Amino acid sequence: MSSENPQDNLKQTILISVLVSFVTALVVGFVSGGAGSFAFPYWLKTEIGRLSEQPIIKEIVKPSAPEAAVQTQEELIVKVVKDASPSVVSVIATKDLPVVEQYFGEPFGGDEFFRQFFPEFQVPQYRQKGTEKKEIGSGTGFIVSSDGLIVTNKHVVSDTEAEYTVLTNDEKKYAAKVLARDPVQDVAILKIEKTGLTPLRLGDSDKVQIGQTVITIGNALGEFRNTVGVGVVSGLSRSIVASGPGTPAESIEGVIQTDAAINPGNSGGPLLNLNGEVIGVNTAMVSGAQSIGFALPINKAKKDIEDVKQTGKIIYPFLGIRYVLITQQLKEKNNLSVDYGALVTRGETREELAVTPGSPADKAGILENDIILEIDGIKIDKERTLAKIIQDHKVGDEIALKILSKGAEKTVKVKLEERK
Repeated sequence: MSSENPQDNLKQTILISVLVSFVTALVVGFVSGGAGSFAFPYWLKTEIGRLSEQPIIKEIVKPSAPEAAVQTQEELIVKVVKDASPSVVSVIATKDLPVVEQYFGEPFGGDEFFRQFFPEFQVPQYRQKGTEKKEIGSGTGFIVSSDGLIVTNKHVVSDTEAEYTVLTNDEKKYAAKVLARDPVQDVAILKIEKTGLTPLRLGDSDKVQIGQTVITIGNALGEFRNTVGVGVVSGLSRSIVASGPGTPAESIEGVIQTDAAINPGNSGGPLLNLNGEVIGVNTAMVSGAQSIGFALPINKAKKDIEDVKQTGKIIYPFLGIRYVLITQQLKEKNNLSVDYGALVTRGETREELAVTPGSPADKAGILENDIILEIDGIKIDKERTLAKIIQDHKVGDEIALKILSKGAEKTVKVKLEERK
């Protein structure tokens, strides 16, 4: 019978338990580690495979449109001048003038008595020796049609005996014919025999605002052609009385005031906005002042242009009175009963009658010192002058005049005729 030591048995049991636990741990660790090491790569492979089977969508980024180049004011001015200058012309007036020569002769008409005592005494005398063509004036104009119509001021071509020549920007000369002189406004239309010209674009002078930039181009001083001036609109709806050498004083209403240079010789040239559109016809400057000039709104000249294109002349409705607008000062000075309206009055000379004989006003019985209060219900004042209201009508229109005559109000109807 064998005998075992209990202490040895305990050691053997503990050793076997440790070995079993160690082996079990290795197996579990290997299995767990192997499964983990194969699980992640498989999942990744599966997802890549699945994604590779889907269509690949790429986001297409459209390039943004380039921003429009913003031009500076200087660039705009340069462009306007470059584009407009070929359509601006110089208007030259020439006339046959006598040639005077000087000679020395006896002062006493060949009297023998004086010749005896003063045989060598002679004085300078003058006599005409033919005529020669001389430049007597110059101004500016601008082309408004491709076949040679040109707008300028009436006072630039006021001499009906003179000959007129247009000098274009490329130094070419053309004989010019005066087609029409506006009887009311300082506007005239010329024509040269030339086609294929580039007319300036006409803007809307009713939209002009104080402070906006404007450009003048003209034959400054009759010597410096295509001189450019830049400024702003400094006033609107001005009323002025303009005059010049050899031209009578003329009342001009509703003009644009600007500090852009308008010199002698600039008359008749365009006043342009930054879009290159004509918004005015340069007309007058204030003598002795600095940078105060005036331009006739282009909307007033548009009618003349269309009249000449259609009929070959400027047609104006005619009432036939001479008047002054009534103001508070005029009311107080003349003890009138109203402070608005048009007072029918004669001019400074005997020939300047208050009512033109045979005119529509004469036929309607309008008299000197009558006051025209309204036309077709429109009250006459400094904003809506009689001339402005009449110009809005056509020849043949019948208008109703509300008149204050000898203290009593009455209404008369007048049919407008063409101004001759």
